[in-house]
Amino acid sequence: MADSGSPSTATTVVAVGLVAVTVGYFLGQGSNIGLFSISGKTPQPASKMRSWPNSYNVTIHPDSSDEELMAQQRAGAGTQADDNESDEECDGKELKDFSNTAEEVKLVLVVRTDLGMGKGKIAAQCSHATLACYKYLINHAPSAALLQRWERGGQPKIAVQAKSEDDLMTLQAQAVSLGLCTRVIHDAGRTQIAAGSATVLGVLGPKSVVDQVTGQLKLL
Repeated sequence: MADSGSPSTATTVVAVGLVAVTVGYFLGQGSNIGLFSISGKTPQPASKMRSWPNSYNVTIHPDSSDEELMAQQRAGAGTQADDNESDEECDGKELKDFSNTAEEVKLVLVVRTDLGMGKGKIAAQCSHATLACYKYLINHAPSAALLQRWERGGQPKIAVQAKSEDDLMTLQAQAVSLGLCTRVIHDAGRTQIAAGSATVLGVLGPKSVVDQVTGQLKLL
């Protein structure tokens, strides 16, 4: 008579299957958290830095072409703002609403070429100037209609060249005299250029009026 205490073939198969599933599950979990390396290479932690102004974690890839971000990472840059708009305190009274014209509204970004800024640096500075102009118009109600026309027209932006800070300041004075929105960005000096350097001038307004200030400048 067969020994009733011996496990049947079916029971053995089920038990082995459960063990295999359990081992497979734990191996998979271990692989997901980096306990096992299929290729034999040790996973490298992602390179992170804190970005301004919202302190998002930004991954700096080894093949990145943005030399400014890589320089900030090497220097251990903090989370403070790199740049500031013009220190001048303006109350918006210099602005015209240009309600007598319906022509296209555009933003011209005048970039200094004598500073030797890299592509990433220029992009960052132009972004600062664009935001500075936008904020300035938002904070001054008479310019609301002009800002809306710019937004509805696709927010045209053109980058042109200036050869010195004196040129930048002269252009700004001309823009102010014509009632245009204009802001200058000054660098904090943590990466490529000297602290306080004027880098980019933003000029926003009706196309024909802005061209009186920047129309003779070469495209960047």
